[in-house]
Amino acid sequence: MRKVKETLALSVVIVLVTATFAIAEFKATSVSEFPYFQLGCLIVGGMTVISLKHKYQKMYTGELVTVFCLYTILIALFTAPVINVIKAAVS
Repeated sequence: MRKVKETLALSVVIVLVTATFAIAEFKATSVSEFPYFQLGCLIVGGMTVISLKHKYQKMYTGELVTVFCLYTILIALFTAPVINVIKAAVS
């Protein structure tokens, strides 16, 4: 039962973080420039993290949440709005 609860909690966090990423990118860009590839990578990464938690019991939920949040930040760094802000800051 504990395994199911921890996997469910991790799933909820991953869905919320992915939804937050999608909403933020939708607000920052137009529909034609929406980063569908990055969103797809985020969804596949989330499914991978959930399957790892399901397969390996000794992994802590907090560790996996941290890993997914860092992965989300890494994915967000390679979107057009963030790259434009970095270009503006450098020049």
